[in-house]
Amino acid sequence: MSEPIVEMRDIVKRFGSTVVLDGVDLEVDEGEVVTLIGPSGAGKSTLLRCVNGLERISEGSIKVAGEELRYDERHLNRVRSRIGMVFQAFNLFPHVTVQENVSMAQREVLGRGKAEARERTQQLLERVGLGAKASSYPGNLSGGQQQRVAIARALAMDPAVMLFDEPTSALDPELVGEVLQVMRQLADEGMTMMVVTHEMKFARQAADRVVLLADGGIAEQGPPAQVLDDPSTDRGRAFMGLLAES
Repeated sequence: MSEPIVEMRDIVKRFGSTVVLDGVDLEVDEGEVVTLIGPSGAGKSTLLRCVNGLERISEGSIKVAGEELRYDERHLNRVRSRIGMVFQAFNLFPHVTVQENVSMAQREVLGRGKAEARERTQQLLERVGLGAKASSYPGNLSGGQQQRVAIARALAMDPAVMLFDEPTSALDPELVGEVLQVMRQLADEGMTMMVVTHEMKFARQAADRVVLLADGGIAEQGPPAQVLDDPSTDRGRAFMGLLAES
């Protein structure tokens, strides 16, 4: 049996005296789409940021693609090169074109030549429906288009796993669908993904597994239909009940 792409063991994360994550165990297999849901403050984004080393765990261990995460800069950068991350904010460089936003890290981190990076960038822009926008600047794009550029930029690093931290929360409602469509396409193509989301429709349609985080740990996990429609725990039923009322 193949090793999980992401393996988290006994994860504890404290901010001062506040324990946000308390003994979390989670594995994500190759090609699996896992959505993280739960109330605000449950540690969903923190857990995702721990995978990428953006937050340093207080206790426990994390492996990505078989390599244990350590916090010296050289090692951390090597592990991060296997991870693509898409944030709520688009974090694009406003002073350079879409083409350059997607190409830059390919040249600087992966060592691709200018022509190779340009070709790969165009392929990825076509993939996210923005092939005609390579010469545009981020400020001339809609929020949904900017987020799709951010997805293309993350994919350009050929990651083993893609992390999405509420990628549609900063978008106007009419722009959410175009980003979720790209993410569904990635899921259909077998990309390994961890997604923090409030979009229950996406979780239902695209996820292989839904993980409900609450009270510092995993309150419930399983197939979308089970967690979303027939939760087996009191905490799961309470959370889904609140969603139904909202």
